[in-house]
Amino acid sequence: MQTRRTFLTRSGKAALAVGAMGVFGCNRTANQQLNTTSIDDIDPKSLFFDISLAQWSLNKAFFSGKLDNLDFAAKAKNDFKIDAIEYVNQFFIDKAEDKSYLAQMKQRADDNGVKSLLIMIDREGGLGDTNEMARKEAVEKHYKWVDAANYLGCHSIRVNTYGEGSSEAVAAAAVKSLSTLSEYGKSADINVIVENHGGYSSDGQWLSNVMATVNMDNCGTLPDFGNFCMKRAKGECADIYDRYKGVEELMDYAKAVSAKANKFSANGDEEEMDYMRLMKIVKDHGYRGYVGIEYEGRGLSADEGIRATKNLLLRVGKALS
Repeated sequence: MQTRRTFLTRSGKAALAVGAMGVFGCNRTANQQLNTTSIDDIDPKSLFFDISLAQWSLNKAFFSGKLDNLDFAAKAKNDFKIDAIEYVNQFFIDKAEDKSYLAQMKQRADDNGVKSLLIMIDREGGLGDTNEMARKEAVEKHYKWVDAANYLGCHSIRVNTYGEGSSEAVAAAAVKSLSTLSEYGKSADINVIVENHGGYSSDGQWLSNVMATVNMDNCGTLPDFGNFCMKRAKGECADIYDRYKGVEELMDYAKAVSAKANKFSANGDEEEMDYMRLMKIVKDHGYRGYVGIEYEGRGLSADEGIRATKNLLLRVGKALS
């Protein structure tokens, strides 16, 4: 038989269960709605940032010849509805001083209503090289890319501060190189920005200290959500810097942001990174510029990965804006 006490106890448990189902059910429904929101249902203009596409996301297609560098702007606009792009110099490595070719790049971007934002520079030497002759040569090799970026209408070139030696020695070399290169960039109205890209540069405190020492308005950072491996051993990361701490430290100097993505869960979240936390750091620092999609994963095709990253940025951006 059921007494009043057992009735009330059971009723209370039932009420708590129903209440819990309601709370968790609402949260689950909200998350499901957030994670299944179509890209087309969110107006990118309503976000606190703009979205761009890094050319490296399609690196396999460019390296294989399936895609031509001149078709990048059209690809971004027509396939992904993205109207701002970030070039990688490796895909037109011998064209930096070819005004005819650069004119074609510029025209293709203009024809598609696409903005050219920056050029990521690789294979031109480490600006943190502690060999003085090699360091100066690396700086000089970057001058032509400053001029090319200016011609294309970009705001920046992204550079690397690679170097061998102690952290202090490489930092000193990087400061010299960045100061000289940024001075050259002034006349072309071009920023010189450093990405956390392995080695000492993936140490957020190290790179922010370099920025503070250079102390020039057109020298800054390009925080990348994923590039915080400082040292590799046998193909694996042996020393990784805290990505959230790193992004926090680099955002004070940020002139661009790279939304790295590698692996997506079934509900559309990046499995290795908390995008909500990362983008909140970006917003809290007052950043209102472009966030560039850079998909590097293998689970999805490049096109699918770009769309998944864009969808994630839109959903997170909507929640934070």
